[in-house]
Amino acid sequence: MKRSRTLVLSLVATLVAALGAAWVALPAYAAGVTASFVKTADWGSGWEGKYTITNGGGSTINGWSLTFDLPSGTTLGSYWDALLTSAGQRHTFTNRSWNGVIAPGASVSFGFLASGSGSPSGCQLNGAACGGGTPPTTPPPTTPPPTTPPPTTPPPTDPPTGDLPKHLLTGYWHNFDNPAVELRLRDVPAEYDLVAVAFAEATSTPGALTFGIDPGLAASLGGYTDADFTNDVRTLHSRGKRVILSVGGETGRVTVNDAASATVFADTAAALIARYGFDGIDIDLENGLNPTYMAQALRALRAKVGSSLIIAMAPQTIDMQNPAGGYFKLALDIKDILTVVNTQFYNSGAMLGCDQNAAYGQGTVNFIVALACIQLEAGLRPDQVGLGLPAGAGAAGGGIVAPSVVNAALDCLARGTNCGSFRPPRTYPGIRGAMTWSVNWDVSNGNGFANTVGPHLDTLP
Repeated sequence: MKRSRTLVLSLVATLVAALGAAWVALPAYAAGVTASFVKTADWGSGWEGKYTITNGGGSTINGWSLTFDLPSGTTLGSYWDALLTSAGQRHTFTNRSWNGVIAPGASVSFGFLASGSGSPSGCQLNGAACGGGTPPTTPPPTTPPPTTPPPTTPPPTDPPTGDLPKHLLTGYWHNFDNPAVELRLRDVPAEYDLVAVAFAEATSTPGALTFGIDPGLAASLGGYTDADFTNDVRTLHSRGKRVILSVGGETGRVTVNDAASATVFADTAAALIARYGFDGIDIDLENGLNPTYMAQALRALRAKVGSSLIIAMAPQTIDMQNPAGGYFKLALDIKDILTVVNTQFYNSGAMLGCDQNAAYGQGTVNFIVALACIQLEAGLRPDQVGLGLPAGAGAAGGGIVAPSVVNAALDCLARGTNCGSFRPPRTYPGIRGAMTWSVNWDVSNGNGFANTVGPHLDTLP
């Protein structure tokens, strides 16, 4: 950001012998394991599905394989939190490295998109009917599925969406004065679901965060104190909104490069969250980050605050070009606790999209869709991907688009409509939403972003 700007299985079975060094055989069937399916979204020409595998037995499950058929004419698209092999209309999902172990009473889920109107049938979990029964005498295959990068290593938990809407409008609020209109936090327009307060800043202690109302802002507003701000956070909560503290910005110099600074980051962030009532944290470090220690810091923070913690990120476009890059790696490494990545699709110049076939110019539907597609195809779930755009004149040096272009990009990604010349390989109806830099610039420009994009998000599947 610019600062100026359950499957019951009754049996006794032996463990399947390992059939090769490359893969560990699936475990003995355990009583009380179930698999349930639900369509989480349906837009007529396609749908989003979710399977939940629950261990209702008394023994830990060590690895799972779930297979089902889809009718002719229904095809799979993108998927997440599982590995996939297919033979015709028979599809087999197996656990990732990080969600194969299911303790008694625990569950894991995976999801996928499909085109067509059909639903799964013939479901089997570890070789037995998903609705309960006796497993076959032939054990399930132990051939390893193909590797699909990028693997992740965290423990399996659902993302902390809490009571956030399915599709989310995020805006940044200035804790400083600049040519954009100054606002008290309580005056943020109602269309915004999530407000990111910009910014927490560094101290002389590596990893430490500090925050307080900027004196220049307070003067511009005729007086605005930390107590006023804290009351305004409560006011937004009373309206059903959420407020997070953004770390960094264009000039941000917060550094988390070792275990000690990761601990300091978590401790000081937790203290600020407790003091002001923030609902989470946003990582907007435009001068680089260490994904290993920032992941450690965020996990420690979540352990302190709890599973309701919102974790957002706002990387620059260049930071999300390659899954091996620091920012992208951080997002994938904390995917189990990550809420949303709102990439800044501006101030970027021309860049390659997920087709790796052309350099798309910023400020276009093609640019936004083709670059968001990289994240959607390389490991993030659709509900973890948001589109970050400037709110209008003054908000950025390049990549400013009309709010209608943001809506077109959302339609292209969610429905496959209103695309430019670039069309993504599939649709992503779970796309999380949009972000703008900033609320202040939006208000300065007549609230065009919020008034146009906010209502449109409610129309998405």
